[in-house]
Amino acid sequence: AMSKSAVKISSDLLSNPLCEQEPSFLEMVTAFDTAMKRMDSFNQEKVNQIQKTVIEPLKKFSSVFPSLNMAVKRREQTLQDYKRLQSKVEKYEEKERTGPVLAKLHQ
Repeated sequence: AMSKSAVKISSDLLSNPLCEQEPSFLEMVTAFDTAMKRMDSFNQEKVNQIQKTVIEPLKKFSSVFPSLNMAVKRREQTLQDYKRLQSKVEKYEEKERTGPVLAKLHQ
């Protein structure tokens, strides 16, 4: 998306009326536009290669190892539980230290 935005910016600069008035500015903007288009095509090729060499094989292997998927899901659930409990602990630590608060904090 970032390289697509850079290409759009360079093409917008190229269509700017100032380019018609200043030949040196037109030359710089044309070089910039060419560079952005080449960078965009390079990035697109890189994304396609990553898709073919990494993502597609991982999708294939994820169905082969369902226990691994379950472990990842359990880890995510445990992490969410930990964050929830950590926020509770922080809330109790901020409160005044009374008997019930200390008991809940210890729990």
